[in-house]
Amino acid sequence: MRRKGGLGFVPLDECRTAESEFLASLHFGDKTVYDVGGFEGVLTLFFARSAAVVITYEPNPLNYRRCVDNVELNCLTNVRVLNHGLSDQTGSLELVFDPLMPGAASGNQEIADQIRTHIATAQKIDVPMVTLDADLVDLKLPAPDLIKIDIEGMELPALRGMARTLKTHHPDLFIELHGAVFEDKIRNATELMEYLDSIGYRAFDIENRKYLPSPVRLSYAPSHLYCTKGRSRVGPEVL
Repeated sequence: MRRKGGLGFVPLDECRTAESEFLASLHFGDKTVYDVGGFEGVLTLFFARSAAVVITYEPNPLNYRRCVDNVELNCLTNVRVLNHGLSDQTGSLELVFDPLMPGAASGNQEIADQIRTHIATAQKIDVPMVTLDADLVDLKLPAPDLIKIDIEGMELPALRGMARTLKTHHPDLFIELHGAVFEDKIRNATELMEYLDSIGYRAFDIENRKYLPSPVRLSYAPSHLYCTKGRSRVGPEVL
């Protein structure tokens, strides 16, 4: 597919990683995929190649505009891009970002402080936030089969805001984990996994190809998790 924009991760690139190989192994036919943290639409385009429906959330208006451009450039009719973010409550959130890396904007306090401290040209922007539970009702969105989440340390609030959706529809979750420093990433991962464990989800560490224990005991910071409740409907056979 064609796209505007700079460098970005694409699962079909020649440079293969555990993440790209795992994503390439998934099958999206007739599925509804939510791309939470869409940036310029790189993974939105990837999902849209075979998924029935793709719903993308991108709160940064500059990234949102580029994502919409890329959807229109490829004449995709199965994609809807929403210009707000997901959290556990409705309101606004201040995102802080390096203008040279707008895809790494974060409202997480530790990550935002790190950006402010190390980037002299750091910018901030207030963006609207909603819960996925509310959006499914208010916008009459289709139930998700898979939710991909890459939102720079704000993963847990987003998950809490989709509690009813997770309980009712049991979508699979593809989550990229973040933290300002190693200790923050372990804490964020532990809190996220404890929450998912409490609602019956299992977490698979993609890079290390293993299920993580319950109760949670982490001595390292996983990078990508694939989480399922019961039998996986989207993931590869190993799950």
